[in-house]
Amino acid sequence: MSLVCAICNEVPEHPCVSPVSNQVFERRLIEKYIAENGTDPMNGQPLSEEQLIDIKVSHPIRPKAPSATSIPAILKSLQDEWDAVMLHSFTLRQQLQTTRQELSHALYQHDAACRVIARLTKEVTAAREALATLKPQAGLVAPQAIAASQPTAVGAGGEPMEINEQVGMTPEIIQKLQDKATILTTERKKRGKTVPEDLVRAEDLGKYHQVASHVGLHSASVPGILALDLCPSDTSKVLTGTLFLFRSGSLKLMFLEFGVKSFLSLCLFLPSQSVVFSASPDSTIRVWSVTGGNCVQVVRAHEAGVTGLSLHATGDYLLSSSEDQYWAFSDIQTGRVLTKVTDESAGCALTCAQFHPDGLIFGTGTADSQIKIWDLKERTNVANFPGHSGPVTSIAFSENGYYLATGAQDSSLKLWDLRKLKNFKTITLDNNYEVKSLVFDQSGTYLAVGGSDIRVYICKQWSEVLNFTDHTGLVTGVSFGDNARFLSSAGMDRSLKFYSL
Repeated sequence: MSLVCAICNEVPEHPCVSPVSNQVFERRLIEKYIAENGTDPMNGQPLSEEQLIDIKVSHPIRPKAPSATSIPAILKSLQDEWDAVMLHSFTLRQQLQTTRQELSHALYQHDAACRVIARLTKEVTAAREALATLKPQAGLVAPQAIAASQPTAVGAGGEPMEINEQVGMTPEIIQKLQDKATILTTERKKRGKTVPEDLVRAEDLGKYHQVASHVGLHSASVPGILALDLCPSDTSKVLTGTLFLFRSGSLKLMFLEFGVKSFLSLCLFLPSQSVVFSASPDSTIRVWSVTGGNCVQVVRAHEAGVTGLSLHATGDYLLSSSEDQYWAFSDIQTGRVLTKVTDESAGCALTCAQFHPDGLIFGTGTADSQIKIWDLKERTNVANFPGHSGPVTSIAFSENGYYLATGAQDSSLKLWDLRKLKNFKTITLDNNYEVKSLVFDQSGTYLAVGGSDIRVYICKQWSEVLNFTDHTGLVTGVSFGDNARFLSSAGMDRSLKFYSL
């Protein structure tokens, strides 16, 4: 049943009822009538707006006007609605086209801005390199000339000269590094296809035992042997932490020491020349003559203890890392620091450093458990390997150039794939195991771990083939002989040991 207004005889939008006549009215019309007459329009009795009673109904559907009930009127109504929809659609298409043009213009501006930023960045990098090159040319020409003519220059008191100026990475040096890397990459790929015929097999390596032990070689005033290195060109020569030199074949002491007073944390052979390098917590890097037994050069690249040394494949440059958060790249011939870089965003001490076999990248470990991979030519950090939960103590690149082994104070050993930049193997060691040294053999077949004991793993399977517990202190250095024919180790018990069949 529909309500009909007694005045207009149409369905009211806001219906109300008069208590005087009990008739339904459109509120708008009855209020206007009451305002003019003050009575009910049906019976003339007095009526006020307050007396009107609203009727609560759902939204009423007004009947169509009589003019809209014919077929032509309905068709016209539909045509009007269609025209309105088409007009609205046309307006939306215009707005869409305008928005697309604005978006295209914004993308063009963004692309142009990126190109400008890239060009400016390239110009800034070129300007910095040019500035780094011009500075030493302007202020260090004379010292460089002196160093070239007197590579072992000494001061008035007979002490070696201390050289610590930063010279800069010249285009000639960068080209030299690139040429060497190209040669090494080609050779490495050829070697990687076959295993050396003279390499000791895994089943024979598992039969190794201790064949010699030298105890008490170092003074009790130092905290043990902290470093070990074999001469790459003659592995019969062994270098230990306070610069004792042995011939491992006869196991005889060649000469006692070079005369350094403080203990050394790192040592390194230069195979092409009769010199060795050493580093100590006093922040110095020293070059020693094997034949003369004296220090011929001191390089001051750092302001805190040196934590890592690595020789570049050219044999002309030395990488060092330090607790001062910097790594340095130095020229061995002149003793000058070519470049010195730090990751300012990290603000953390470097704990170790090692060159990749190709020499264009290298890795550093940090005290906050990060492994950082650096591009030497650009001096930039190109990759980070998180995963350890303690300070990184040692890193080692495999000879094939694909694998990186890292150890830390979280009693774990991690293997990383440099091609995929991810950790593909984690070896969990015993509780409280301390990793102090990692080294691959020259073929990249075996990995030796030194720390709470000595362990040797066969690569690819990463299964343990050897475990020696002969040292009574932490093992700080391990190294393989030619084709893994023997294994040498040194530790905090001030002993040097050799293992073979």
